[in-house]
Amino acid sequence: MTSTPAPAADGSSERQTKFSAPMPMTLNEGTSYVATISTSMGDMVAFLAPGKAPATVNNFVNLARYHYYDGLVFHRVINGFMIQGGCPEGSGRGNPGYRFADELPAPRSYEIGSLAMANAGPDTNGSQFFIVSGPSGVGLPPSYSLFGKLISGLDVLEAIQSTPTDRSDRPQTPVVINSITITEE
Repeated sequence: MTSTPAPAADGSSERQTKFSAPMPMTLNEGTSYVATISTSMGDMVAFLAPGKAPATVNNFVNLARYHYYDGLVFHRVINGFMIQGGCPEGSGRGNPGYRFADELPAPRSYEIGSLAMANAGPDTNGSQFFIVSGPSGVGLPPSYSLFGKLISGLDVLEAIQSTPTDRSDRPQTPVVINSITITEE
């Protein structure tokens, strides 16, 4: 399986939402990566952790640089647990066209504001991610690749997790990911 060409680091690549394979490793050693997650309810900024989950950070950075997440929604919101987005269908079943292996953290590593990959079992990571928003998320077993942590926007996380939802945990008023912008430091 050949990999998909990497997007432009400056974010100028055209939007792409389906891929035949994961992208090549494009992270620069010794570089810090920060993601600004701009939503319809405000911005959250996350420090990404390539030292702990290089393949996962690489995947997230490259999808963001292809504008994959632009216009997608947080399709699952559970107050006291997490907010989940990144499904191209908005159903919780979609993916970018490929899957990749887990990079699991040590037990008790999740905190409020942790970014982790949602999955359907071992080694089924794709594009869906969640942000831990409460104690139920902090107590998760180490079954989800942990790849970053919010450094600002906890008030936005709180507002999103407090959004009224239906019986399927879907927000009654869509919470949209306007864009995810990656900066290098």
